[in-house]
Amino acid sequence: MSLYTNKFYLDDVKNVANLLLPWEKLQNKSVLLSGATGLLGSFFVDVVMQKNTEGLNCTVYALGRTHEKAKERFSKWWGDKNLVFIPYDINKPFVMDDLGTIDYVLHLASNTHPVQYATDPIGTITTNIIGLQNMLDFAVAHNAVRFVFASSNEVYGENRGDVEMFDEHYCGYIDSNTLRAGYPESKRCGEALCQAYKSQKCLDVVIARFTRSYGPTILMSDTKAISQFIKKGVSGEDIVLKSPGTQNYSYTYMADAISGFLFLLLKGENGEAYNIADEASNIMLKDLAGIIAEHAGKKVVFEIPDAVEAAGYSKATKALLDGSKLKKLGWKPRYAIKEGIERTMDVLRKEGFSWNK
Repeated sequence: MSLYTNKFYLDDVKNVANLLLPWEKLQNKSVLLSGATGLLGSFFVDVVMQKNTEGLNCTVYALGRTHEKAKERFSKWWGDKNLVFIPYDINKPFVMDDLGTIDYVLHLASNTHPVQYATDPIGTITTNIIGLQNMLDFAVAHNAVRFVFASSNEVYGENRGDVEMFDEHYCGYIDSNTLRAGYPESKRCGEALCQAYKSQKCLDVVIARFTRSYGPTILMSDTKAISQFIKKGVSGEDIVLKSPGTQNYSYTYMADAISGFLFLLLKGENGEAYNIADEASNIMLKDLAGIIAEHAGKKVVFEIPDAVEAAGYSKATKALLDGSKLKKLGWKPRYAIKEGIERTMDVLRKEGFSWNK
């Protein structure tokens, strides 16, 4: 499957690249990005490289584990002087003195789905703390003008029942003495580490709190509920719901998530955290399954999760984020949940998506 042959995907890239933003901040600059081949990181790369075709001349240093995977994913840009792929394990110290000054450092690498939380809890925590510190140290050593940490809606924990939506100051309950706590607690610690570098090293930092993200850049290995639903729908199978489905969450289409990320990267305030979220994409899990089943012409069926799956599931039953702070910067999402889901499925079906690739 090549997303570069799909009109809808290319339109998404161009729409974000055409946003009214202070792109001049990236003119003739450099960006170092961890998690470059991930769901969100890969779309960010495509947007910047598209902008380069218009004369931006921004060099992207893309970090990832596998050269072959990166070459396939970025086939359209491979060999372009403005895209430099660097094989790298995020949990090892990152030293590349020949790079000189790096203007922006973005840490998007993370374990981001339930099976990883359950089967690689150590890697989940270390990527969000040790991997983050490696990137922060690199940013300081290379005089970065801004560092952005990709955090998560999970830092809020469980809704205590005292608010309808989480603003950036809310702090709910997390039982830290559990395996599943490794992801949200390490994201919380990561945010605190960013604030420490801001204070002690005078590093300009901004924190992006993503909601549950989805889109045609989903990874084959992704085990999040929404990804599993999309997998089934695109494959022409019934949608399997492994709970009553009353969890109420915020979601964000890939292109809207990265457009929000670009707004806080280029317009956000030093030291601030921003929710990248929109009320039009708040939905109960059972209703999400229903949208996907309807678009696939299938039905929703219930199944009991196995022990590994259950161990990785979020315990939060209501996690709706308030995105008004980011919207004050001018951000406007393009797709509500139904439109985003249908667009994702249409792209993947048209391009011969194979989950088992």
